[in-house]
Amino acid sequence: MPTRKVNPALMQPYKLSAELSAVTGPGPLPRGQVTKKIWEYIKAKGLQDQKNKRMINTDEKLKALFGGKSQIIMFEMGKFLNAHLTKM
Repeated sequence: MPTRKVNPALMQPYKLSAELSAVTGPGPLPRGQVTKKIWEYIKAKGLQDQKNKRMINTDEKLKALFGGKSQIIMFEMGKFLNAHLTKM
């Protein structure tokens, strides 16, 4: 069985904004790790809507990331995170 090569673009570290670092911890981090840490935070705080699992209810830290919205669709997350990631 051939070994899979990791795409180096996926491992590129990004500088994180102060708002994002408050949720994920200090950077730099690859984009995939940022998403993983955001989901860990959401699950740990119980912020995924119980009736509609595609919706994320935001607390104060997530509101700072997600444009002040009190609830977002999970598929919008990447769009909002782009503003908080800077290429190194």
